[in-house]
Amino acid sequence: MMKLATYAALVGSAAAFAPAQTGRVSSAVSETKADLEALAAKANPVVKFFDPLNLAEASFWGTSNEATIGFLRESEVKHGRVAMFAFVGYIVHANGITWPWPMTLSGEPFPQVSNAPEAWDAIPEAAKWQIMLFVGFLEAWRESQGTHYMKGGKIGYFPDFDAKYIPGGALNLYNPFPRKDIAVMTDEKKEKRLVAEINNGRLAMLGIFGFISEGATEGSVPALKGIISHYDGDVMAPFATSMFPSFPALN
Repeated sequence: MMKLATYAALVGSAAAFAPAQTGRVSSAVSETKADLEALAAKANPVVKFFDPLNLAEASFWGTSNEATIGFLRESEVKHGRVAMFAFVGYIVHANGITWPWPMTLSGEPFPQVSNAPEAWDAIPEAAKWQIMLFVGFLEAWRESQGTHYMKGGKIGYFPDFDAKYIPGGALNLYNPFPRKDIAVMTDEKKEKRLVAEINNGRLAMLGIFGFISEGATEGSVPALKGIISHYDGDVMAPFATSMFPSFPALN
């Protein structure tokens, strides 16, 4: 399966996943459609602004258009970051790469699988709960600290943790190992990295869905045929056999 990593590098290019380090990048307060059009031109000078569903003029849940744009912008950045992790993670699992130490305190090793969905199915229930609760904690922290992104807060900003509770910045997602060059970046460089992160995230979302689609339905992504191994489970029902098996709505 090492050819999977080689193929991915050729298709996506390693540059697509270079750390953008944009957690503290400042975004325009209460962005408008005009701001989206300007950002779109920077992100993709060929396609530029593309909004067939006219979401840029929508007002979700009785809020303002500016609040809706803030929600959509934050959602894209967040989904892009998750997709970048997922894309790399899929390649890691497909190539059988694991940590050298046991997965559990009882000595249980990491599962050897041929794709990422199989790895999720194979890990213990306790591990799944740890992952879900940790991600939920990060989400709750993001939503509760500082000015909310739907009220003019910074898009993509993840607030640092209070050193009184988590010392050393171990969980600070932006610049966790303090680098002076990142701390003193110019606004122009920050803006450039934010645009790069958006593009990287968009590419990663397409990439991970390509992997999942080919794994579920062989030949659905011709370029990946014979490269992505088949997955026998249901990719749309990750909790079907674990965590919440008795809740049909989640499966």
